[in-house]
Amino acid sequence: MERATLTKDTICAIATPSGVGGIAVVRLSGDQALAIALHYMPSLSQLQERRATFSTFVVDEGLLDEVVVTYFCAPRSYTGEAMVEISCHGSLYIQQRILQALLSQGARMADPGEFTRRAFLHGRLDLSQAEAVADLIDSTNFSAHHLAVGQLRGGYSHELKELRDKFIELTSLMELELDFSDEDVEFADRAQLLALLDVLENKVTTLCNSFRLGNAIKTGMPVAIIGSPNVGKSTLLNALLQEERAIVSDIPGTTRDTIEDTINLDGIAFRFVDTAGLRKSEDTIETVGIQRSYRAAEQAQIILYVAEAELTSVALQEDINDLATHVSLQGKQFVVLRNKIDRCEAAVSSTTLPYPQLLISAKQGQGLEALRQLLVETVRCELPTSDVLVTNIRHYEALQQVKDALGRVRQGITMALTADLVLIDIREALYYLGQITGQVTTTDLLATIFSRFCIGK
Repeated sequence: MERATLTKDTICAIATPSGVGGIAVVRLSGDQALAIALHYMPSLSQLQERRATFSTFVVDEGLLDEVVVTYFCAPRSYTGEAMVEISCHGSLYIQQRILQALLSQGARMADPGEFTRRAFLHGRLDLSQAEAVADLIDSTNFSAHHLAVGQLRGGYSHELKELRDKFIELTSLMELELDFSDEDVEFADRAQLLALLDVLENKVTTLCNSFRLGNAIKTGMPVAIIGSPNVGKSTLLNALLQEERAIVSDIPGTTRDTIEDTINLDGIAFRFVDTAGLRKSEDTIETVGIQRSYRAAEQAQIILYVAEAELTSVALQEDINDLATHVSLQGKQFVVLRNKIDRCEAAVSSTTLPYPQLLISAKQGQGLEALRQLLVETVRCELPTSDVLVTNIRHYEALQQVKDALGRVRQGITMALTADLVLIDIREALYYLGQITGQVTTTDLLATIFSRFCIGK
């Protein structure tokens, strides 16, 4: 296992957001953290571990501020090192003056994510948990927060550990055969190996498949609003957002580019994309907009197909069939919205289609609550019972490498290759699995991961 070398220097940074606030927190971590902090607190000779203590913070020119200081002894701290957190008033001058004072006593400014990086290097977190810290900070809705908390608390790591244990079991069986190859001893028949391989492939495939939903929850579930010109797509977007986000006009082709915005529905973020109306057009700019509409639909998890309420079943199905020639609808939730029911003189009934349908009036707000409920239920129905979802593209790519290696292992076992050849692919699978949790790392990988953290974390 390769890990970056731990440095012995003491680091410091402001942990709270930049700007003026009621309170700011300055953190210190390292062997000299306590000594450096006490240098500016003459009223204190020592600090009790994990107890907030009131003190004055005195610099060369005199009293700077009244602070509350908390000391965490190694290894019982976030970083696994001695840590001091100084809570001061939120004045920009006070924050910067405290930093300046700490730096003058031998501390240095922390790099982005260095506190969490030290936590990882001291074994306080594995790499997937460390990345969950950044996801937790970035979470903007209940679902994203829930996934980040679960990953931070080790639910995802536990799943990976079980997977790694199965790999080690497979490896040990093959290595025993390799050790006794001269004696022609077989410690596991090929049927047993293939059964174990089935378990591994199913687990890896499940995790890979969960990325589509996990990433969508993390970044916002992509929802494309699709349909012909003037059916009320922009009006629907405005109604859902409850603001005039898109221009509404009776002139066909008003929307010529995608318009995107995000709303939170019952703790789930939905990223709505209003698109140009679908029709045959000789206008070059409108044609580009229509192609972008198809691209937005292709990338969406949910497609809301908006049509006039009075459109016949035959015409509606023809329009959907035409859309399907440009966009794959497989694996997507496709919902037909029969809009403008407020303009219909007679009652409108749902047409016969193999998709969920709702009768709405985007202009009057009719049926929109049912639409919101349908969107939320669509996502909740896809959530696995274990709540273990892959949300990180790095993890997904590593799992794909694991899956490919397992395919080669199966091929090798089926072809009755010798154990030493099969073990090459098993070890490759273990290597990529170890990259997720940090059991296999490089300095460049850690630098890339922690560079997206804020300075004080």
